Amino acid sequence: MSEPASLSLGLDPRWLSAVFLLSLRLGPLFVLAPVFGTVDFPVRLRVMLVFAFALLMVSAAGSAGSPLPLDAGALLSAAAAELLIGSALGFGLLAAFGAFQLGGRLLDIQIGFGVATLFDPTTRNQSPLLGTAFNLLATVLFFAVDGHHAIVRAVADSMQRVPPGAGLSHIGVDAVIAQFGAMFGYALALVAPAMIALLLLDVALAVVARTMPQMNIFIVAMPLKVAVGLFVMALAMRELAPLMQRVFGALPAYWRAAVF
Repeated sequence: MSEPASLSLGLDPRWLSAVFLLSLRLGPLFVLAPVFGTVDFPVRLRVMLVFAFALLMVSAAGSAGSPLPLDAGALLSAAAAELLIGSALGFGLLAAFGAFQLGGRLLDIQIGFGVATLFDPTTRNQSPLLGTAFNLLATVLFFAVDGHHAIVRAVADSMQRVPPGAGLSHIGVDAVIAQFGAMFGYALALVAPAMIALLLLDVALAVVARTMPQMNIFIVAMPLKVAVGLFVMALAMRELAPLMQRVFGALPAYWRAAVF
């Protein structure tokens, strides 16, 4: 009588290496991206989510057959390269959200809301009023323009350009610096209408203060600047919608220039 065949589950070491390396590439995205990294998820659940995404993407891309390092030294070198790639990808998303937050904080300072703070549920920190509102607006807009799908496409594109374990030939430092500068440019452009209106209002109040020194200009200026700033931003919001979409729409070009 023949013995029953034993069931054995064998895992390909190259497949495991691909999942491990890709999870290191995805990790910085879940840490740096405000929409993922600042939500109060349990660390264990976040790690499981990263590994699940890596497993699905490796299985879909068929990266198990690519040459992958199996010895400890080469694996550590490849892991460092994957962390660097993930950090470059995550920085672009962080800068996009930073443009909204920086623009809101600049407007807070000009209007006078900088002295008051609110609890921002996305960053878990105390933030000024308009800075918090702009940050929440950026989160809603990110999902409205399918930004979460763009992240998946960016990771898949980076896997084709630089497969897991292939090492990193170059990081586009110029693209990273340009993205950092674009954050300030977008931030100023988002609040430019209100900033110009407030500048003109300050000039007018200065003239009034010189012609009528008996008027307490500080008492008049504070509510007037709040009303003018909010009114102008409300009027300009429809015209600023294409610019807001462009902040996230420029991310794929940055990702292609940063990682190759």
